[in-house]
Amino acid sequence: MSGNDPFWRLPEVPSFALTSEDVQDGARLSPAQMSGIFEVPGGSDTSPQLSWIGAPAATRSYAVTMVDPDAPTMSGFWHWAVAGIPATVTSLEQGAGDEGGPGLPSTAIQLRNDAGSARFLGAAPPSGHGEHRYFITVHALDTEDLEIDAMTSPALLGFKMSFHILARATIIATAEIS
Repeated sequence: MSGNDPFWRLPEVPSFALTSEDVQDGARLSPAQMSGIFEVPGGSDTSPQLSWIGAPAATRSYAVTMVDPDAPTMSGFWHWAVAGIPATVTSLEQGAGDEGGPGLPSTAIQLRNDAGSARFLGAAPPSGHGEHRYFITVHALDTEDLEIDAMTSPALLGFKMSFHILARATIIATAEIS
């Protein structure tokens, strides 16, 4: 495995089905999922619609993340991190991760992304840096409480999830700015 795969150091776990009306595995992100904050033309920082089925019966909660492992940093770039989604929830509507998390369950905690805001941040690869991959992942967890709060970093969320992960489902989309 490679350090360019965000899961290469985590336990291998089963997968389940993840689909989206907005994002297709292996395809380019749409302008809605590009960054308006970083002024990508047409970008609107709108979180994608997501639906999932087939998670293990022992699932007690979910977390959703989006990370760019190709960012020119030592740790990639976290665009979105949400934890505390009840096991009874199996979809999020488009825009659920907007400012204030309007479409997230009341138990969900939306963490600060690497730009410092607690919301979905669309893709914004540096101009001329080449194609970047965006791993949009739903993590099935064996606990309802990861003992985090809104000030927890996405990296710490990932660490805490590694002890509770039952399965994960991922859509890998791409973006490039010439």
